[in-house]
Amino acid sequence: MIPRRVGLLALGLTAAGAIAWTAISQTEQATPNPGAALSPDLDQGNSTEAPPAAAPAKKTPPAPPPVTSETPMAERVAVIGMLNKRNGLSRDATLHPGQGVKWGDLIIRLRACETTADWEPEQLTGAFVQADKRLPDGSWHRIFSGWLYKESPSLNVVEDPLYDVWPKSCTMRHPDIGPATVAATSSGAAPRSIAKKSAGDAASPPPPTAEPKPSAESNNAT
Repeated sequence: MIPRRVGLLALGLTAAGAIAWTAISQTEQATPNPGAALSPDLDQGNSTEAPPAAAPAKKTPPAPPPVTSETPMAERVAVIGMLNKRNGLSRDATLHPGQGVKWGDLIIRLRACETTADWEPEQLTGAFVQADKRLPDGSWHRIFSGWLYKESPSLNVVEDPLYDVWPKSCTMRHPDIGPATVAATSSGAAPRSIAKKSAGDAASPPPPTAEPKPSAESNNAT
């Protein structure tokens, strides 16, 4: 009897140990390890990769201040073209008003240059030029003095059998606002001038009054 009980006890202890080991294994599998690294999972949001950095917002550069005056005459720059009709040679001269250039037997002096504003219906580029030519006897003779226009050369030309002169450009700025500009309206009304009226402007005359019609008494008196 004793050996049989010992065998049954050993069998029971073995079964109990197996059950306990199974329970411990399941407990270790169910208990999370805080120190364990998470596997990347984009769907669950536990990816170890850093999200892409947002693109920096583009800054809009500030608008340039409006131009309130045109370029002074001394700061303007004109390009004058010159042609020798005899040999076909040509040259461009870049000048400020008051400057001159000598080319062969020709001297060109720039006195002024002007362009129409961008909003003008007719675009013109003009230069006031003086041209002096050396004669065979060595003396100098003025062959031209006046305005020349790039877009309309027929308005004024240098009448010389040897040389031809014409303006190519005039670099200057025009005012965006100021006394010489007009404020546009969006309602279709007439534009209102920004320029102040001068003190010498005459006041508008009062509307004429209608002459009284002659009455019957005045007709009888006559």
